[in-house]
This record gives sequence, structure tokens and C-alpha cells, in this order.
Amino acid sequence: MADPSPWIYDVLTDQFEQQVIQKSAEVPVIVDFWAPWCQPCQLLAPIIEQAVNDAAGKLLLAKVNIDDCPELAQMMGVQSIPVVVAFFEGQVIDNFQGVMPEDELKAWLARLVPSKAAELFKEALGLLESDPSTAEANLREVLELEPSDTVKIYLAQTLLAQNRDDECSQIIKELEARGFLEPEAEKLKSQLEMRATAAESGGVLKAREAAEANPEDLSLQLALADSLAVESRHRDAFETLLAVVTFDRGGESGEKAREHMVKLFDVLGAGSELVSEYRRKLATALY
Repeated sequence: MADPSPWIYDVLTDQFEQQVIQKSAEVPVIVDFWAPWCQPCQLLAPIIEQAVNDAAGKLLLAKVNIDDCPELAQMMGVQSIPVVVAFFEGQVIDNFQGVMPEDELKAWLARLVPSKAAELFKEALGLLESDPSTAEANLREVLELEPSDTVKIYLAQTLLAQNRDDECSQIIKELEARGFLEPEAEKLKSQLEMRATAAESGGVLKAREAAEANPEDLSLQLALADSLAVESRHRDAFETLLAVVTFDRGGESGEKAREHMVKLFDVLGAGSELVSEYRRKLATALY
């Protein structure tokens, strides 16, 4: 009898959610619906099992004996066996029924193995906040292997996290040259603009001093708001901008303050309670 494999295991109905759906969030999981009396299943199994073992953890194989799990087979629409279903990130990504020629089966399995670029990208996503420098290195390697605008956006994010604003800005400009920006790229652009304004004003203390010394110059209030936002004092930033909108409703400064608020909405994201609160306040101030 062959040694048990850490990548091949039997699954019962009540284990399917954890052992297939949840595990597929990390690595593709192949589900082999079979039965001991099924001769084609016996022909298919060793080929799949060998391929999974060769993948050394990049694929998992969950074996479902339909005699033990008739309700699971019915739920998955299995009417005759063998049936092989591939899951990734909780979704079915491919499947086939019956016995596939060995060369075709190996090619099918090989397509499921994550590429080096996919592995590097996944690792980078996990490091965006904790280690942006390593995430940057991974993303640059991904771009060499499989160029993608999505990867460029994440690369720009790592650069911003390292305060390399000029390099981040260059990537955003390249993306903008296409004629559009994805929401995440728009968010980065807004952050860059706020940081640029904050840098020009010399930080919150100097920006506040300038605004208080020249209360009639509403542009200084906008600069103060950007400085507050850069230091993550978002409520103070919103209050400053809202005051300008209210004071100069319909005027140029009021419109600019509204635009700054919208940018800050984008930066914080629709899920932020602060965004919901100040969207309502902005609507009230305008209408």
C-alpha cells in the first residue's frame, strides 16, 4: 500500500465546507467523486493522485465516495461517475466527467497549478501593510512574468506606503494615459494630491497658522484639511472642508471643498462610518 499523502484525503458530506470550500481559498482543491465498484474510477485515480503528489502542495485532492455521501453527490449534480470538479477561492473553476486520456488529464491538472506569478502576487497581497518593501519586490517580479495594470496599481500602493510619492505618481500617470483609472488607482491619485498639498503647506501646525492668519483666504483652509487628512485626522479634515462648503456654497472655494471631500470619501472607502456621516452632512449643506 502506498504511503498516505498529506495532499490527498477522504471527505464526507459534513466536512465538505471546511475541507474543500475553505481550503480552496488558499490552493486549488480537486474533488474526485468515485465509488469502489466503479472501474473507470480505479483507472483515473492513480493518475490524479500522482499529479497531486507531484504538485507538492500546490494542489489538493479530496476524494468523495458517493456511496457514503449520496446527498453530497446529489447536491453537486453527480449522476454518473467518475466526476472530477476543481474548486478555487470557493468557486468551481473546471470539471469533467468520465475517463480522460492520460495526456489530456495531466494537461488539465497542470493548468490548475498556480503559476509562479500567481504565487508571488498572492504573497505580495499578504504583505502590503506589514512589509511593503518585500511586497514591492514580489510585484516587480510579477510584472516581469505577467504584466498587468492591476499589479501596477498594487505596486503603486507599496510605493506610497514607503513615501516614494514621485514613483507612485509616475505609475498613476501611465495608467491615466489609457483614458481612465480604476477606483483603487483614483484613490491613490487622491492620496498623492493631498500629500502634495500638505507638503507645500508645511504640515498641520504651519497650515493652521497660515489659515488663522488669513481667514479670508479659503484656499488655506483646503490646505489645512489636506494636512489633517494626511495625518489621519479625518474628522477634523471633514469638518474644515464642510465649513468652507457651508460658508461659500455655490462659490469656487465651496466647490473645491466639496471636491476635496469627495476625494477623501474615495480614500476612506464606502464602508467607512465617517464617510456615511459626512456624505449626509455634505448633502444637507448643499441642498
